[in-house]
Amino acid sequence: MIKKPKSRQSHSSRGATAAVRKAAGKVVAKGSNKSGATSTVAAKSPVEQALPRPFIAQAISLLAEVLKFERPADGVLSQYFKTHRELGHTDRGRLAEMTYLVLRHLNSLREVVGRSAPPEGHEARYLVLAALIRLQNRNLREIEHLLKGDETEWFGRLKAAGQEKTPESQSAAVRHEWPSWLEDALAATPSMPEQERDALSRALLQPAPLDLRINPLRAKRPEILAQLEKHGIHAAETPYSPWGMRVEGKPAIQRHPAFEKGDMEVQDEGSQLLVALLAPKRGEMVLDFCAGAGGKTLLMGALMKNTGRLYATDISEKRLAKLGPRVARAGLSNVQTIRLAHERDDRIQRLAGKFDRVLVDAPCSGTGTLRRNPDLKWRQTAEQVQGLSEMQRKILDAAAPLVRPGGVLVYATCSLLAQENGDVQQAFSAAHPEFEVIDPVQQLSAVGVELPADAACQSSDGLPGLQLLPHRHNTDGFFAAIWRKKI
Repeated sequence: MIKKPKSRQSHSSRGATAAVRKAAGKVVAKGSNKSGATSTVAAKSPVEQALPRPFIAQAISLLAEVLKFERPADGVLSQYFKTHRELGHTDRGRLAEMTYLVLRHLNSLREVVGRSAPPEGHEARYLVLAALIRLQNRNLREIEHLLKGDETEWFGRLKAAGQEKTPESQSAAVRHEWPSWLEDALAATPSMPEQERDALSRALLQPAPLDLRINPLRAKRPEILAQLEKHGIHAAETPYSPWGMRVEGKPAIQRHPAFEKGDMEVQDEGSQLLVALLAPKRGEMVLDFCAGAGGKTLLMGALMKNTGRLYATDISEKRLAKLGPRVARAGLSNVQTIRLAHERDDRIQRLAGKFDRVLVDAPCSGTGTLRRNPDLKWRQTAEQVQGLSEMQRKILDAAAPLVRPGGVLVYATCSLLAQENGDVQQAFSAAHPEFEVIDPVQQLSAVGVELPADAACQSSDGLPGLQLLPHRHNTDGFFAAIWRKKI
């Protein structure tokens, strides 16, 4: 009952944009030296203005902290920006972009830097420089002012090393820019042959789009799209979700009046579709068993027309605390939050057999969200995924008695791995004959959501499931299974 892991942006007018530009921009000042002669500070060259030394130093420092992999990257960035309040919006964006660029391509950057025999120095420096050269196609003239000592010779070795191997001759894990354990896990999945893994890996190297959804309790999609356009924000309807909108670029949505009033929320289209699959109705008793910060809870409450009883539970008090203000902004009064000690907590088990619908959006590896959280692939191991799989089975088992006869149970993850998806579905079905499996794609069609045929998947023993994938559906990677409890 844990959700995966935004950093708050400072609105200080005294940002690093000013600080960095002052250090690296065109500054021509006259003064007196000790002998009384007038001196002039030479203007920086255009290449030094494009890549100021202070900015690159900050990027290296930030990356070094992220590469410890002791905390999620977004948390490290958030703390760094709080510590460096002089940083403005533009520089924060550039620093985050550089950090995530290296994290996405960490395998190949480490491989080529290792073969180029860099001078002595800490890894983060050479990864940043290598990213500038290999991923942003900077030439020697553009970065020469950043190089020290014999690093100019290293630049030549790095360029040569990058030309020695073609992608076809690299190991699959390096080519796909993910760790060996993830390559092995996906390669063992029948629905993930090499060509499919190639396409998936390319998609995961791109930033995810910004998806919004309306608050169905208050707003209609055409009206919100018109409001966004009025404010210069270009958006279009999402292809599958009836509530979704996909925005061009990364505008500051949180400052838009429709967001402040609770008429819209940020939510990936795939996440919206999980709520469509649950299909909560007016007057029902519904449980979001692993609610986290409650993105799905908010949509459930709106679809229930603010009636019935909607419980949002989680073991993280901090995450649930974030839900309160969101519930108020959305205008919901049917949501009750409960912080649980564990999945068998009496505070929820006393309601056994009462719920019409239960959603278990289980804690997972998050491999379906690597476009947003590329550090996740480096912060986990095969052993940790095994532990998550065991936890998922326990949570799903604990949810089973909560569903009333005739009620619906949905299991979902944002994982790409069969170990967390179809394997868990199979184990639950085998242990709980009182539940019958429903085809999730057909269920979505019954509520008016039509998905392409390739959204359907099967477990190893043929149970029907739903698998959304970045390279096929341009959503985060999601899996879902659904059962109805027999009467």
